[in-house]
Amino acid sequence: MALTNFVKSIRDIMRNDAGINGDAQRIEQIAWMLFLKVYDEKENDWEFNEDDYRSFIPEHCRWRNWAHDEGDGEAMTADRLLDFVNNTLFPTLKSLEVTPQTPMRSAIVRTTFQDANQYMKDGVLLRQVLNVIDGLDLSSYEESHAFGEIYESILKEMQSAGTAGEFYTPRALTDFMADIVKPRVGEHMADFACGTGGFLTSWLKALEREVHTAEDREAYAQSIYGIEKKQFPYMLCVTNMLLHDIEMPHVYHDNSLAKDVLNYTDDDKFDVILMNPPYGGNEKQDIKRHFPSDLSSSETADLFMVVIMYRLAQNGRAAVILPDGFLFGTDGAKLAIKQKLLREFNLHTVIRLPGSIFAPYTSIATNILFFDNTKADGAAEGFSTKETWFYRMDMPEGYKHFSKTKPMLIQHCQPIRDWWTNRVEIIDSETGDEKSRCFTAQQLLDLGCNLDQCKFPKEEEEVLRPDELLKQYHAQRAALDAKIDQTLSEIQKILGVTID
Repeated sequence: MALTNFVKSIRDIMRNDAGINGDAQRIEQIAWMLFLKVYDEKENDWEFNEDDYRSFIPEHCRWRNWAHDEGDGEAMTADRLLDFVNNTLFPTLKSLEVTPQTPMRSAIVRTTFQDANQYMKDGVLLRQVLNVIDGLDLSSYEESHAFGEIYESILKEMQSAGTAGEFYTPRALTDFMADIVKPRVGEHMADFACGTGGFLTSWLKALEREVHTAEDREAYAQSIYGIEKKQFPYMLCVTNMLLHDIEMPHVYHDNSLAKDVLNYTDDDKFDVILMNPPYGGNEKQDIKRHFPSDLSSSETADLFMVVIMYRLAQNGRAAVILPDGFLFGTDGAKLAIKQKLLREFNLHTVIRLPGSIFAPYTSIATNILFFDNTKADGAAEGFSTKETWFYRMDMPEGYKHFSKTKPMLIQHCQPIRDWWTNRVEIIDSETGDEKSRCFTAQQLLDLGCNLDQCKFPKEEEEVLRPDELLKQYHAQRAALDAKIDQTLSEIQKILGVTID
């Protein structure tokens, strides 16, 4: 079939089904069917390569035995198909027995269907959708590779900026971050809020260039680890990994914040962590109890930063996307986290990103923090960070904002790469605005751990949706409060006054 028409064909069919209410349900409906199709294709490979292979899925529920249409008029359709999917397929896959001995490639079937939903009410339309998906020839390298690109478009479609600040991270950005940390064969990389697997796939893409032997290939397949709290993105992520030939993806449907960070051992740590954690959400009191009191916060991004610090191996490397609020925040937990970052880790680089990086999902300004679990050469007593470089990524020429029609591209990161290997301070001679500057750890500590440096000179006024306007207002108010607090603190130091 023509892959370019894949998504359009399914969309056109589903629009006529009374059970599909909006894009979210449409994409979720596609997701579980795609998973079973891709899984069935992988089972063909496993059966060919393994003499004693037995499917974890009961025979009557395997894609080939109920969804595949031979064109002889015998394929299930209409009410018979609906009855099978609703009353046999879903109950069977949701109740598959999983034990600690169950291989990961088998266990993911039950985990994937645990909270999956079947929305379609018209069995004839459901048959039509199944036939479109079944028409994919994933045994063909060319078509399988091309479908990987189609799958990217599906992932983009399902993403939106939720109340917890979750949205699709542009592939150009995940690729850039994975390249910069320089993956090495034998290393293990983690994303503790992996969503649909963007950072995992970018890591694999970068690591692929280092694979030269069969042993390298085995290490490559074992190099990723992901956790995703929400069922739907988890399902998409597992399918994504199967499409990338990771046959036993170590991706778990769980909450990374639901374990006491003090209980992590060296076995729970990773060489590299790449993340864009959820932010803007508020965690419940029972989640906050899993963190030391001085680092415990209601803000999701803060808690993920703590998890990252406790799970980054000695000499490990991390690249994390965080909102501006973390940089200028002055509440107790944020200050303690930033002090810990400077004193116990080497925070060597902060890249300021334009506000439209995540357009159209949100206009929240974000940053990439690069740090290592090492002590920098020449770092002052009491610090692991010697100096932190700040660099502002300006919009490329000809762009006012990134958007769906003008998205961020990998070449837009080239100025950062050029600067990365030849770091110099950059100041606009006309305006005096700092585009790049270096601060010592002590200077940042003296600034009240204010990492809000090399800011964008001014923001273009734009018309936002009411919810985005409120988010922007709260962010601006928080920034103003932080600046007031910082000024008052400096005045207190000058006067030698302590105010309880």
